[in-house]
Amino acid sequence: MAKSSAASSKRARSEHEPLRELKGKSEASHVPDLDKVIHERMRLAIVSALAATDTLGFNELKDLIGATDGNLSVHARKLEEARYITCTKSFEGRLPRTEYRLSPAGRQASCHYDNPHSTG
Repeated sequence: MAKSSAASSKRARSEHEPLRELKGKSEASHVPDLDKVIHERMRLAIVSALAATDTLGFNELKDLIGATDGNLSVHARKLEEARYITCTKSFEGRLPRTEYRLSPAGRQASCHYDNPHSTG
């Protein structure tokens, strides 16, 4: 049992190593650096969803990407700190409304992520 657990642990580690380390040295120079801010699955989902529309409300975005309230809040805050998204809070009557929008820097990062060989 310990043998399979060790093999599983080794496989899990290797799955999370940077792609650059998995490639041969001659190929490593051709692997683009990934933006660590948006490379995380949930953040990439947020950026991708916002790239497809002008704005999304908190609940709309949460439902669209299948996040929990806490998950969305934490990841959106990271993207906001990196200035990839903007967050606008307001009230509709007595109900709070939070809207997210992709910033120009976020749109550029999204385009670069989608096409890493682009120069812009």
